[in-house]
Amino acid sequence: MDIRKVAVIGAGVMGAGIAAHIANAGTPVMLLDIVPEGATDRSQIAQTALDKLLKADPAPFMHKKNARLVTPGNIEDDLAQLAECDWIIEAIVERLAIKQDLYRKLATVRKADAIISSNTSSIPLHELVAGLPEEFAAHFMITHFFNQPRYMRLLEIVTSPQTDQDAAAKIRTFADMKLGKGVVDCKDTPGFIANRIGIFWIQTAIQEAIDMGLTVEEADAVVGRPMGIPKTGVFGLSDLVGIDLMPHLMRSMNRSLPVGDALLEKATIPPLIQKMIDEGYTGRKGKGGFYRLNTAGGGKVKESIDLQTGDYSPTQPAKLASVKAAKEGGLQALVSHPDKGGQYAWRVLSQTLRYAAALVPEIADDICAVNTAMKLGYNWKFGPFELIDQLGAEDFAKRLAADAVPPIPSPSPARGEGSEEVRGNSVLSPPPLAGGGLGRGGIPPLLEKARAHGFYRHDAGETLYLQPDGSYIPLQRPPGVLLLADLKRHAEPLLENDAASLWDIGDGVACLEFHSKMNSLDPLILEIIEESVEFIPHHHKALVIYNEGSNFSAGANLGLLMFAAKLGGWDEVDKMVSGGQQAYKKLKYAPFPVVGAPFGLALGGGCEILLHCDALQAHAETYVGLVETGVGLIPGWGGCKEMLHRWSTNPRMPRGPLPPVLKCFEIISVATVAKSAFEAKDYLFLRPTDGISMNRDRLLADAKARALSMIEGYQPPEPPVFHLPGATAKVAMEMAVNDFLAQGKATPYDAVIAQTLATVLSGGDTDMTETLSEDDLLALEYAQFTQLVRKAETLARVSHMLETGKPLRN
Repeated sequence: MDIRKVAVIGAGVMGAGIAAHIANAGTPVMLLDIVPEGATDRSQIAQTALDKLLKADPAPFMHKKNARLVTPGNIEDDLAQLAECDWIIEAIVERLAIKQDLYRKLATVRKADAIISSNTSSIPLHELVAGLPEEFAAHFMITHFFNQPRYMRLLEIVTSPQTDQDAAAKIRTFADMKLGKGVVDCKDTPGFIANRIGIFWIQTAIQEAIDMGLTVEEADAVVGRPMGIPKTGVFGLSDLVGIDLMPHLMRSMNRSLPVGDALLEKATIPPLIQKMIDEGYTGRKGKGGFYRLNTAGGGKVKESIDLQTGDYSPTQPAKLASVKAAKEGGLQALVSHPDKGGQYAWRVLSQTLRYAAALVPEIADDICAVNTAMKLGYNWKFGPFELIDQLGAEDFAKRLAADAVPPIPSPSPARGEGSEEVRGNSVLSPPPLAGGGLGRGGIPPLLEKARAHGFYRHDAGETLYLQPDGSYIPLQRPPGVLLLADLKRHAEPLLENDAASLWDIGDGVACLEFHSKMNSLDPLILEIIEESVEFIPHHHKALVIYNEGSNFSAGANLGLLMFAAKLGGWDEVDKMVSGGQQAYKKLKYAPFPVVGAPFGLALGGGCEILLHCDALQAHAETYVGLVETGVGLIPGWGGCKEMLHRWSTNPRMPRGPLPPVLKCFEIISVATVAKSAFEAKDYLFLRPTDGISMNRDRLLADAKARALSMIEGYQPPEPPVFHLPGATAKVAMEMAVNDFLAQGKATPYDAVIAQTLATVLSGGDTDMTETLSEDDLLALEYAQFTQLVRKAETLARVSHMLETGKPLRN
């Protein structure tokens, strides 16, 4: 059975988001909720949810047209239609009796092999299916999505021995291939994996910051990038998800955690945080949180709360020697530093990593599941066991043994619902610790087994990982998953410099990897592009351009450009412009197929290199655009020329020379960025024939397969010719700019940039009777770019972007 139609019951934030993402996969989905009392539209709740999805930012839909695949309804009138669905997802209120009442209704209408799952985050699987028919229970599981379902890649799946394994396999495959999820199998334990460890980490980090007298800025500077955690840190993350969520999570965890679990010791909500919640300071959705924007007096001042007094004051950058040391010496330098930042880092990490090590195999069969869950569910760059290996398992264990850290007792059997009374009147007051614990400073058994060789070993060309029984087994990726990181552990690059490397990824295909800061493009990358074009025909048959950074490429290295400008090194700037044009042109006409594999940001020069590839295999979450106007420039590495060619040969375009020019002007002048790979096809940043991979981990393998399919009979593209309207088009574009100026939607310098762009797109001093080559257009791009880059207003925009990350409207 393939999953051809899905239903989501519960049109709240999570249910609606799940429905939207299933529609992103191209699968029809019903979104049902209850009938509100007295409503004229009986499907009002689901319809309202759908309307909100279309207005939400960030967008739950990868393309607005996907909303057509969502059918709103209600569980009274439309229940019988569920017989058409292959997968029914329950995402209703977290109350067991209400859920089971719904399941009994579903049992009467579902088809025999339909799969039912719950998005619960707190109720155990065995309680959900208790008393339900065996056949129903066999097709039932927990599928725990993370908010927001489109953007958070983790899907935790909980099954039982009773679960039909074919049904579970169908969900894993659909979630992986169609939804792009990293699927992690969890055991039926409280909080599953990510929230069990994530809540412990958040509670520990907040309480330790309060106890140690750190500011929120200092805490986030430590529990952030130095640990491979998003720069929001822990307080910024709490503001993002909602401070009021934590008491709810702790209440649900408190009902089912084993007596003596270390998380129960952290269950008390600090008085300051309770006061914030009571007064509406719940984070970004409320009046502010640990951070807030003070708009008094008409300005916008970012402020931070004092964790001791509750008063707000202007946010100040953290100045900690430990954070600076971590930039050079890594995690070990951070936790061994004697300042308060180093001490705080150790106190948070030692407890969190020790807790994680004590939970395997209770919550998951292996360490890989735990690492994946934390990386995909909480956006950690490294999982807990990878972090321990960075610290050194032996060193970590020694320091744990020497320190008086809170104990991690062996868990006792879980308590069921309704067990609040064992802790008095408050569900947040911790119980007495169970006996038989590890003891103060005790080492979890799994960590003891890792002391000699760590959790991961790299032997004889393969990666091995530690099992709970102390053995090591090879790390196996699923079929169709190819990671450059795996290949790099056991290979040497074919070509290499400080900014890029060329790798052999097998079957005659090479992979060009950028690894500069933010994968920004500089002369070293341009150099290795040209070297690769010369090298590959003698050794390989095709090239994939791909990397495993946070983004494909943020564009040209503006810092290098600004440095040269300040020194008056205009010859070097000009050389970088011409060098980029030359390298990209060589790539375009290379005697082998070139496939770009973008993901994340692909902006400016990063977009332009993709425009010169033979084909793209893009991750669905690719945000691509020619954004140079935002920094006072225009595309200078062939972006204008390539967009003109795509739109002028697009069969959907109205006839005549003017429409393609105006369309390119419309896209480039306002620095349009496509919000997904699907949307990128609307702007022709991607061709209609370019491929899209939903799962990031499958991108390289998909791109390689695309390259291999193009090898036989490959011929480089024919050079395009252009017949452009010249002055006629330029006047039309300038009229549009003048209208924006008159309406106050553009600044005078916006108009200067737009007029410069218009000169290039119109073909300059030409008319329709003349034929222009791509070299003619490259020369126009070069001339106009090098004029703009010398203007003070452009340099001010570049400088402002480098300093603030935001465009300057001067």
